[in-house]
Amino acid sequence: MNEAAEGPPPSAHPYLLDGRRVRIADLLAAGLLTDRQPLTFARKKKGERHQAEVTHEQGGAIRLLPSGQIYRSPSTAARAAVGYGSFDGWTAWQLDDGRDLDAVRQQLLDQAVEESAQTPPEDEDAGDEPATAALSEKERHLRLQAARQAAAENRPQTLLVRELLGWWGEYGRGMVTERIETALANHSLVTVPPFTQVSLETAVRLQRAPVEEEPGVDVPARDDLDGGEERPVREPGPTVGTIASAMGEVVSISPQATLESAVTLLLLNDFSQLPVIAGHQLKGAVTWKSIAQARHRKADCTLTDAVVDAREVRFDHDLVDVLPILADTDFLLVRGARGEIGILTVADVALAYGTQATPFLLIGELDRRLRAVITDRFDLADVTAVCDRDNSRRLTSFDQLTFGDYLSVLGNRQRWEELGWPLDRAAFTKRLDEVRKIRNDLMHFNPDPLPHNAEAKVRGVISILRQYADC
Repeated sequence: MNEAAEGPPPSAHPYLLDGRRVRIADLLAAGLLTDRQPLTFARKKKGERHQAEVTHEQGGAIRLLPSGQIYRSPSTAARAAVGYGSFDGWTAWQLDDGRDLDAVRQQLLDQAVEESAQTPPEDEDAGDEPATAALSEKERHLRLQAARQAAAENRPQTLLVRELLGWWGEYGRGMVTERIETALANHSLVTVPPFTQVSLETAVRLQRAPVEEEPGVDVPARDDLDGGEERPVREPGPTVGTIASAMGEVVSISPQATLESAVTLLLLNDFSQLPVIAGHQLKGAVTWKSIAQARHRKADCTLTDAVVDAREVRFDHDLVDVLPILADTDFLLVRGARGEIGILTVADVALAYGTQATPFLLIGELDRRLRAVITDRFDLADVTAVCDRDNSRRLTSFDQLTFGDYLSVLGNRQRWEELGWPLDRAAFTKRLDEVRKIRNDLMHFNPDPLPHNAEAKVRGVISILRQYADC
């Protein structure tokens, strides 16, 4: 099964839709900046003024004066000008008219949103119709602007991760994560805690991206060829906090409580372990095993006698690194972003990932059946004409087809009519696109739960293929 991620077609404004941050090159291309336009970075408290200019070199960058060093990232350019520290270059560098680069960036985003709203929909025969977002590009842009303003006034907006994803019409993370991170970065926003590191039901704050000076940190004298801040930093995988129980309010007991109280709480909640917490300080845990051992040692034991050490990890710790520890200890206590305590058990991890096993197997069957239909019914040249309109790919085999290609072929009016299926093409391809999103999440092992009807949707498409593939 091809494991490449499939998504909607490219946008005319990739910094809105396709997970790319606005660059100096974009501002030049839009005519909002000009070659050799002067820039100033004034540090009033330090009595410093650093000079630079916009340049077309390297596709669009900032040239420091008088050194001539060139940096594509405004923040890297600001840091290089000072010689140490970290700075938000978009607000640091100002034009002669008093506007900073961030104001120019916001102007570009405003224009892009207006143009996007006026762009006619894709040809329906393209077959790769994206799922409808809960908010339009303009509505989402306005919400981000409002959040940005609220953060600047020190009243950051708070919302659940699930609600943030809903702005993009998504039920979970996965392929949309990079688009969200990019949109936030284009508005100089971050979520605290990071929305990628906590569960869907965790509340996060939309805050201005932090910038802290770090005196004594030298800047290499080189061109910033990698674009620096222009690419989001990607998380290597799910963190402990993405498991819902790890960020929940854990049931705990005070060190001064009785052993009978601990036993009662374990029984009432069907727990195997119970954290012992004084305020925000973790004292350990009691488990059925530790209680049994304490009573074996001392018939009239107390809660203190049954307390054992408990391993603690931070919510942003990579999940894969704690799995071996979890296998030995059966549970871990998780410290959240504000010092709260959650819990992670072997059962929690099994529940989070075990429910994906059946949909994963169904997606494999669906992939094979879709490819078989296309292979049996169409010539490769006809398929290539639909999937490779701009000749950017050289399809030489049906084995090279992706799930997005299946969607394009079956969404094409001419190819669909050749199938002769007495079904509605639009309804079928819409459901197939919904399955594409499910498939992308599974292929990236997204820990967020699938929609309750995800399995039924996949089974429904398979049922149709079983019935009509031989027609």
